[in-house]
Amino acid sequence: MVAPISLTTKAVDKVKELIRNQKKYALRLDLKKGGCAGMEYSMQYVDEAAKNEEVIEFNGARIIIAPLAQMYLFGTTIDYEDGLLESGFKFKNPNVSEACGCGESIKF
Repeated sequence: MVAPISLTTKAVDKVKELIRNQKKYALRLDLKKGGCAGMEYSMQYVDEAAKNEEVIEFNGARIIIAPLAQMYLFGTTIDYEDGLLESGFKFKNPNVSEACGCGESIKF
């Protein structure tokens, strides 16, 4: 089975660190309404997968994609950048048609 998303090595390491430090099962990736372009990525810690959710594991880093977000995230690569002024997950999503100037919100 081909995973709908991919993670860089840095992102895998960060997800494993986060879920281990928070003593959680996985990170759930979702989309929510908001921002100037209309949608924003959302990540939450979860203790378990819901009944209809699929768990994707990358070398020990568990990600759950919310069912309604899957079609918008297919083909996305997630990276983690650690910088002096800003650190965080960066999404390279081929389905995005527009993004706001700050890069926090997107439109499909």
